[in-house]
Amino acid sequence: MSSLQPPTNKCRIAVFVSGNGTNLQALVDHCKSGDIKGEIAAVVSNVKYAFALTRARNENIETLIFEPDQKSSRTELGFKIAKALKERNIDLICLAGYMMKIEPSLIRAFPNRIINIHPALLPKYGGKGMFGHHVHEAVITAKEKESGCTVHLVDEQFDHGPILGQAKVLVSPDETPESLAEKIYPKEHDLYVSIVKKICSGALNLDTVPPVTEPS
Repeated sequence: MSSLQPPTNKCRIAVFVSGNGTNLQALVDHCKSGDIKGEIAAVVSNVKYAFALTRARNENIETLIFEPDQKSSRTELGFKIAKALKERNIDLICLAGYMMKIEPSLIRAFPNRIINIHPALLPKYGGKGMFGHHVHEAVITAKEKESGCTVHLVDEQFDHGPILGQAKVLVSPDETPESLAEKIYPKEHDLYVSIVKKICSGALNLDTVPPVTEPS
């Protein structure tokens, strides 16, 4: 894939969503203000009634819905999404509360160009089933002193790719999953914006990020 940031062009971003879309809104706002040298060119969802799609339409951003069905395999779905994004000259894919595992066919079509934000301090509390309140419940049950969020490159395993940045919050003795989520939400928005800003400006080159080193 060519260099992500041509000198005079804005980075074209696709945001993948399944729910409310608060991280999407943060990215939209910072693109509109010029803080991020990019534009949200498409919003992709697997849930046709996700409120995030309403946010996108309110901003006149194209929305694409790819719901799994029995006619197509997951691999075929990945190819369909990749084709649609290639046709729209997408440079960067940002997962923002997207509740489907990204297919290898899509990852291979956009190598080192898919990032995700996770509501915990990876590598802890990641993997299949670790999303939303499940993450926060696990953190509290383990009596962790801190939690937070992580932005990472996406590979073919859940919540596994190289870490690009993290933000931390303290976990109070009387913490609930809801109160912990409320602490982490603003950190997610700030962290995601800062990482995307670096990518689109060229300050962070995703092609030079070291791969995850597995313990021996």
